[in-house]
Amino acid sequence: MTNILHTNLAEKIRNGDFVYAPGVYDLISAKIADQMGFAAIYMTGYGVVASSLGLPDAGLATYSQMVDRVETICAQTQTPLMADGDTGYGGLLNVEHTIRGYEKAGAFAIQIEDQQFPKKCGHTPGRPVIPLKDMVNKIRVAVDTRDSSDFLIIARTDARTNYGLDEALKRAEAFAEAGADILFVEAPESVDEMEKITSAFDQPLMANMVEGGKTPVLSTDELKNLGYQIAIFPVLGFLAAGQALTSVYKGLQQTGSTSDLPVDLYEFNGFSKLMGFEKVWEFEKKWASAEED
Repeated sequence: MTNILHTNLAEKIRNGDFVYAPGVYDLISAKIADQMGFAAIYMTGYGVVASSLGLPDAGLATYSQMVDRVETICAQTQTPLMADGDTGYGGLLNVEHTIRGYEKAGAFAIQIEDQQFPKKCGHTPGRPVIPLKDMVNKIRVAVDTRDSSDFLIIARTDARTNYGLDEALKRAEAFAEAGADILFVEAPESVDEMEKITSAFDQPLMANMVEGGKTPVLSTDELKNLGYQIAIFPVLGFLAAGQALTSVYKGLQQTGSTSDLPVDLYEFNGFSKLMGFEKVWEFEKKWASAEED
C-alpha cells in the first residue's frame, strides 16, 4: 500500500528540500517526537541497542530485534521513519531480507553502512570497512529488492576515520553510481571536511550530528548552507533522557522527596494521554453497561 506521507517526503528530498530528524530509540521517544511536527524521525541503532539490551552498539543486536523495533515504532507513529539497518546484517541474501523486512515494517528509508561485521557506532574508533565492490553490490541488491522507489536507500561509508577522506569520497561516488538515494559520509572531523564532501556531490547528502562525537555539531541552517540536505540528531534524545534521569534519581536519593526536583517532570495525565489511555477510558465507558448485564 502506498504511503502518501512517504511519497510526499521522497519527492521533497528529490526536489532539494532540507529535512532534519531527531533520534528516537523507544516508543516513548518516538511518540513524543511524532507529535512535534518533524518531517521525519530517525531510529538510532545506538539508542535501540542501549535502551532494549543495555549493550553497546557493536553489532550485538540482530536483524529480528531491530526490525521488530522498526515495526513497533511505525505502528504507533505517523511521521516517516528513517531507520538504521547497520550492515544489512550479513551478505547479499541478508541485505535482500533486510530491505524487504524494513520496508514491510513501515520504514520510509533504511541506512546501510560499509563496516565489517561486527559493526560499531560511527563515532567510536576501530571501524574497518568491507571491500568497495562488496558494498556496491549490497546497494545494488537493496535498490533492486525494494518494492517502491519511495523507500529510500541511504548508503553510509565509515572509511573516513581509518582510511581518510579521499577514500570515503571515492566510496560515496561509487554508492551513488550503484543507485543509492542518499549519501552518508560518516564522521568528518572539521567544517572544512564537511565542505569538501558537499562540494563533491549533487546528490542528497546526510549529516550526522552527534553531541560529543567526531563531527562539529552545527545548526540546521549551517548544515543547509554547507550543502547538506538531510540532518539527523540521533543521540540527542537519549543523552537528554539519561541526564534527566540521573538528576531526578540523585535528587530523590539526596532528599528522599520528589517535591523539589532539579528537572521539570512531564505532567502525569498528559503522559497517560500520550500513551493512549484516553482510548482505554472511552472503551471502558462504552462497554460499562455490558459488564453489568
